[in-house]
Amino acid sequence: MAAALARLWTKFLPEIENRIATIAAAATALENGELPEDQRETAHAAAHKLAGSLGTFGLQRGTELARQAELALTEAPPSISPTELDAWVSELQSLVLSRGQHQQFPTQEILSS
Repeated sequence: MAAALARLWTKFLPEIENRIATIAAAATALENGELPEDQRETAHAAAHKLAGSLGTFGLQRGTELARQAELALTEAPPSISPTELDAWVSELQSLVLSRGQHQQFPTQEILSS
């Protein structure tokens, strides 16, 4: 099962990174004072998908951050400062990078005990 999760991680990592990049672009646009509605909606959808998928790979904090971003991007204008959204993006990037380096999934701990 751990090997299957590792393969899934490798398969979906580009999508995960693209979704984080989408939220990062929204943070930049928000900071520049020009976050178009379609970009906000795209970032909202990306955050929603991340919130639903990161926990599968043991990234519970990533799920929490993505859910916060999703909620903040629900309305126009977003109920968040660009600095805060950027901080969430940075933490998401770090979590994903860390997971990729360790390739340690929750089932590995279960299988080894």
